[in-house]
Amino acid sequence: MSGSGGWAVAAVAAVTGGYALVSRCAAASFVSAPMAFTAAGVLIGPAGLGLLDLEHDAGPVLALAEAALALVLFTDAATVRSEEFRNGWFLPVRLLVVGLPLTIVGGGLLAWALLPGLTGWEPALVGVILAPTDASVSKAAVFAPRIPAVVRHGLNAECGLNECLVLPVFAVLLAALPGTSAAHQGVSGILRHVLLLSPLLGLVTGGLGGVLLSRSRAAGRVTHDWRSILPLAVAAGAGALAAAMGGSAFVAAWVAGFAFAAALGAGPPPGPAPDAEDGTLEKDDTLEAVEHLAALLASLSFLVFGAVLLGPALTHLDRHVLAYAVLSLTVVRALPTALALAGSGLRPATVAYTAWFGSRGLPSLALGLVVVAEEVPGARSSGTVVAVTVSLGVLLHGLSSVPLAGRYGRWYESAVARRPSLRESVAGGLPGERLLPEWRRR
Repeated sequence: MSGSGGWAVAAVAAVTGGYALVSRCAAASFVSAPMAFTAAGVLIGPAGLGLLDLEHDAGPVLALAEAALALVLFTDAATVRSEEFRNGWFLPVRLLVVGLPLTIVGGGLLAWALLPGLTGWEPALVGVILAPTDASVSKAAVFAPRIPAVVRHGLNAECGLNECLVLPVFAVLLAALPGTSAAHQGVSGILRHVLLLSPLLGLVTGGLGGVLLSRSRAAGRVTHDWRSILPLAVAAGAGALAAAMGGSAFVAAWVAGFAFAAALGAGPPPGPAPDAEDGTLEKDDTLEAVEHLAALLASLSFLVFGAVLLGPALTHLDRHVLAYAVLSLTVVRALPTALALAGSGLRPATVAYTAWFGSRGLPSLALGLVVVAEEVPGARSSGTVVAVTVSLGVLLHGLSSVPLAGRYGRWYESAVARRPSLRESVAGGLPGERLLPEWRRR
């Protein structure tokens, strides 16, 4: 390891360890983990100490962001519970089926109108990259207990599912840009690999891993420690196979998460805990290791995002980029959400709350890094727009999460006391509410 590389690793370790030491205090304040790690990234990047930059560290940076997103997709899919869609299903379905496509179209049109430096399919690509949402950026607003369950569930489901729904569109648009690594496959080739091959590999890998683990667990052949490591192998294997065969590691990991959880749940139940004399069943924490690793990699991704994208982007900031970022976080999110929820019976306060907390985060920054790493004309401009929009969202949504969650929660308690049949209370007490893994809700 070179001297500069060693200093960069030491700085990253110091930031990670320092945040870990004050994580409980930070969780109770307005300083979210994405805010802290993004700010630290700017400090150690070219705009600060110059310990990390995309020109010299492109390979490790891209690998980190891709691994983080793949693991997050796997854990999001593996923790989806079908019973959570039986109550209040209308909100996530409306947000995904109506709101998401309109957000993509609106973001693309706005980029075409405001950013003359983007040509061809690049405005559409920016719209796709900035369409998915991330609950970890505004956890206090999404998972506050006093927020009605239907809203928590709707935002939760949107964040857990929309990040993968945009991937096929992203892959096709990337292939349509001349000079990218995907361009030689062509649009038809990308569609075959992303929509057919990748899901198939994820289905087989995840399903096989879940079946084998369930049988081994029931027979008592797997230890507690190695049982939680197997999902890491499944997620990595599905993504690596898809990437090696020209497919999408993200799509494969997402499908593998669904298949793994379904196969594991359909298998024989676990036996008693090894040390339990009363026959108590062993606690099922199979996904614990992959969730913790995903949390670490996601935080580090925000750090390198601040260093290699946001820091340089701040030196190229202009009024067009800033205007796009503001409108992307407000109008481009609010109008599709309002149209998607029209006729749903939800009060204007709920619609406004749902619209505001469409936070951009890990999916957008990871896809933005993928585009910038291609080093094609327009890639740097796209990266600047993505960096400014994501960072502004991290800041504004992080700062507003606690006060707006408290204000909206008080409004809901007052409104439901006057009218118990309020539409927002339809999904009260969702069974086993846990769409996203625990680490994304802390």
